[in-house]
Amino acid sequence: MLLPPNLPDVLTTFAAAASKTSSVNLGTSIVPTYPRHPLVLAQQALALHDIAPGRLRLGIGPSHRFIIEKKYGLQQSNPLAHLREYVGILRTALWDGKVNHHGDFYNVEAELVRSAQIPLLISTLGKMAFQLAGQIADGALTWVCPVAYLLHIGIPALRSSAASVGRSTPQLVAHVPIALSEDRVSVQSAGHRYLDFYAKIPFYAKMFSNAGFQVTSDQMVPNALVDNLVISGNEEKVAARINELLSAGLDELMISLVPVTGTGEDEQQQQARLMHLIGRL
Repeated sequence: MLLPPNLPDVLTTFAAAASKTSSVNLGTSIVPTYPRHPLVLAQQALALHDIAPGRLRLGIGPSHRFIIEKKYGLQQSNPLAHLREYVGILRTALWDGKVNHHGDFYNVEAELVRSAQIPLLISTLGKMAFQLAGQIADGALTWVCPVAYLLHIGIPALRSSAASVGRSTPQLVAHVPIALSEDRVSVQSAGHRYLDFYAKIPFYAKMFSNAGFQVTSDQMVPNALVDNLVISGNEEKVAARINELLSAGLDELMISLVPVTGTGEDEQQQQARLMHLIGRL
């Protein structure tokens, strides 16, 4: 998921929420790496861990060049190599409480006052990202990836890469968009509003192509991709499909609402229905 700088800081929001709860787990998707020094992110994560011990999973990723370079004014080069080095520093800082690193992107020498084994998950779109997750991460986070692509490309790359370095396969967290409507035309329209933005981003367009869905000449996703990605229907049908996906080999689902207009319900009401559905599963 893209988190541009115009949105509120997610870890600060989580800190506020965590102070009001005692059992709700918290997971980020995705904190961009380039704008935050790994030690700064470690400090934020440790502060949140103090408020909600053992409840945070930290999802990070390099974001995209048009965000990092045009919005933040930072240079983004070799994002996967940068991510590998970033995760190494962040994990050492968090898990060991000290770091002495001299690499291609960072020179870091520091000791922290405490440590915490906070799980680190990374964003995954292309095959090389899944391979990297298998080697260094505690989980792989996807966004708008077709299920068949995950089952036949993403998960095998994750497994083989982890095995090559003697690690257990990290957990796959698969993003699943859901529209609570049985009106196919309305779902198609809502799906395009939700997905066409990603057709204009090179990494996503390439992933769609590798999954067998070519972006159209006017940089929109094809209708077939909307049908493939967006689970739609009434609560019973959606619940059945969610259970099918979990049985098919997806470890965990990250569910988001695709708001549909013309249903007689606003987005907040549809979100409430979806939350109740998830709570009943």
